Amino acid sequence: MLKQKLQSLLPHLRREVWILAAGRLLSQIGSGFTLFYAPIFFVNQVGLSATQVGIALGSASISGVFGRFLGGSFADSPFWGRRRTLLLSAVVSAIADLALALTHDFFTLVIGNLLMGLGIGLYWPATEAAVADLSTNEQRNEAFAITRLSDSLGLGIGVALGGALIATAGNYRSLFLIDGISFIVFFAVIYLAIAETYQFQEKQQKLHQSWIKALSDRRLMVFVLVNILFTIYLAQVQSTMPLYFSNFVSTGASKTGFSPTTISALFSWHIAFAALCQLPVARFLNLFSRSHALRVSLLLWGGGFVLIWMTGVASSGNVIWATLALGVLAIAMVSYTPSASALVADLAPESLRGVYLSINSQCWAVGYFIGPTLGGWVLDQSRVIAHSFWLAAAVSVSLGILILHYLDRILSSK
Repeated sequence: MLKQKLQSLLPHLRREVWILAAGRLLSQIGSGFTLFYAPIFFVNQVGLSATQVGIALGSASISGVFGRFLGGSFADSPFWGRRRTLLLSAVVSAIADLALALTHDFFTLVIGNLLMGLGIGLYWPATEAAVADLSTNEQRNEAFAITRLSDSLGLGIGVALGGALIATAGNYRSLFLIDGISFIVFFAVIYLAIAETYQFQEKQQKLHQSWIKALSDRRLMVFVLVNILFTIYLAQVQSTMPLYFSNFVSTGASKTGFSPTTISALFSWHIAFAALCQLPVARFLNLFSRSHALRVSLLLWGGGFVLIWMTGVASSGNVIWATLALGVLAIAMVSYTPSASALVADLAPESLRGVYLSINSQCWAVGYFIGPTLGGWVLDQSRVIAHSFWLAAAVSVSLGILILHYLDRILSSK
């Protein structure tokens, strides 16, 4: 009875999707160890400024652009394909973690982040192309939701374990080594359990023809504009918000900032709640068009940023405001990620799926360059500017809604 109940709750997807999701779960556990603690470590222990750390984290997007270009091209290449590209990304990411574990200055921090950006860039187009290959149009939203659920669960477990390790041992560097091991495990899962997911034609389009066709698709280019805005928002949650909570939130007359344990608990809640909401939200948003689902996400982002502002300026109950804010932002995130990937997969011709999803992933490179750099600069300014930043972010969602309205007009005219 219980087994039947669980089967009715879960979507009916191919076995390979579940294996890929399991591999991503293991990989993201390692990423959760470092994701929210890296800015705090490099500023408060290594001694770099928030601006330097923001620039270094943003530098991953420079190599990420190159990695995503290669990732999309490799994913559509008969020689590399989805599988070999994923294996390459795991190797590069493991090396990056080793470099970050040995970092003592700004230069080595940049080198580690450049390598990590390259690994992540190779990874995303290939993994999303594989998910699209293994699902039908009707299944796609839930297929992407399942893999994102694995990401969220893995991150949640990693953040919680990372916070516990820091609280007991205070050893931030070991977190990067654990992350590197998780990429090695991910390599093993892909190597042993996943075959190539796409049957390549004898005559594939030449590389430059594929990119020209994708970049000439006006629907995709309009979506890119709003997608960059979404990824800037995500970068603020992951790189700017932990340091803001640590250094700018007043928690009493003699104390400023949440403790590492409190920050760990808050972001564990954020990721756990996102995991809990992922499938129900995906199923609910299946009732609407992809662009309408993204409009809902934008409104939630705006509300979440207002609550972050309240967290910073409130004289009491800061943890409650932060908990509410991260809960709203969790729903905003899970409304965005599967809907955006599914929209791009719907737009893409089957033979160009890797290139289209590479362009989708390039938005993350751009957003994660702008987001940490902007956030780091803001946190080096006055408290007034740091607090007001979240209100400005909330107002910016109106721009995204206007872009989505224009995209709807283009889609309806086709």
